[in-house]
Amino acid sequence: MDELNNIIQDFKSWESSELILKFSQFILWLIIILLISWAIRNSINKKVSDNTNRYRIKKLIRIGSYILIIFLILITFTGSFQYLTVSIGLISAAIAFALQEVVLSIAGWFAIFGSNMYKPGDRIKINDIKGDVIDIGITKTTLMEIGDWVSSDNYNGRIVKISNSFVFKGAVHNYSTDFPFVWDEINLPIKYGSDITLANKIIQTIADTQLSEYANFAKEDWKLMVKKYLIEDAIIASTLTLKLTDNWVEFNLRYVVNYKKRRATKNAIFAEILNEITKSNGKVELASATFEVVGIPVVNVDITNK
Repeated sequence: MDELNNIIQDFKSWESSELILKFSQFILWLIIILLISWAIRNSINKKVSDNTNRYRIKKLIRIGSYILIIFLILITFTGSFQYLTVSIGLISAAIAFALQEVVLSIAGWFAIFGSNMYKPGDRIKINDIKGDVIDIGITKTTLMEIGDWVSSDNYNGRIVKISNSFVFKGAVHNYSTDFPFVWDEINLPIKYGSDITLANKIIQTIADTQLSEYANFAKEDWKLMVKKYLIEDAIIASTLTLKLTDNWVEFNLRYVVNYKKRRATKNAIFAEILNEITKSNGKVELASATFEVVGIPVVNVDITNK
């Protein structure tokens, strides 16, 4: 009986020491993987100058280190390498069932990087939220939000995290991939009786001065768009059209502008036009809506007793 107890104790001691050995080996390999990952990411900071490529490579290395750690756990604690495939299959099935949204978000992460749907620095609109991409995680995309209670394309100060799964659920509007320009327009009401020829010249001259630089850059980018996609060769130069309304002559100026400078450009154009119209000494006048208030007719009431 004593001999049997000794055997059991020896077995428990051996089992305990084997577990400690496995755990020690796991910690050692974990430290080695993390150190190698850290060293590679530091070397990338020095060798890769492009911010986008450096960001992507560092992300891939970090994901690769996580995958190696998962394999290390499976190999260390499943007892044998021959059970690795079975363990991976069972774990994958359980994760896919319990974490469907997370799995879809990870698939979205692969879709984002694989198709170049958007990258850090791009301005996008997704799930009715608009902003600049500041980080793309495995499950979430982080945006610096613009708009909402703030007018035009200005930051409102909120940082928004959106699930990557939304790339499969709706449209992704990208303001900057391939063609980093947008079309914008302004409408100017001019009074009837103004010198329309002079008004046309003022607006067109200011448009050529303020927008020629954008048009020249946009032409080159649009040529690449036409080569890459099945799309017509659009007019990049600013266009000025005229429309007659019941109240005024309306000029419509349509132009291409950098997506980040839309508001500043519109402000510069308006300021120049206002300045030139003021210098015209009444030859050109801006129109405004006017309303005629109809007076109440006079009513005579005879209250004399008859």
